[in-house]
Amino acid sequence: MKSKKKSFDSYSKKPLKDEVRKSMNRYFNQLDQKNTPIDVYQLVLNEVEPPLINAVMKFSNNNQSKAARILGLNRTTLRTKLKKYNISK
Repeated sequence: MKSKKKSFDSYSKKPLKDEVRKSMNRYFNQLDQKNTPIDVYQLVLNEVEPPLINAVMKFSNNNQSKAARILGLNRTTLRTKLKKYNISK
């Protein structure tokens, strides 16, 4: 019988998905009910991606190849995102 590979957040006391769910509930509860939000996916990415990349770059001692592997990205894609968010090496 094969053992299931645990996801990273399965090791934390508060799974990341639960924290995201809480944040999104807070966001929607704060909205004016007369207006429907648009482009929420991009809003969340723009809020989450820069601190995620910063944390991984710090963890990898600014090694782009290692950071790209950790993130599951191509190194060129990581470089594009570093430039987009003006994150220095």
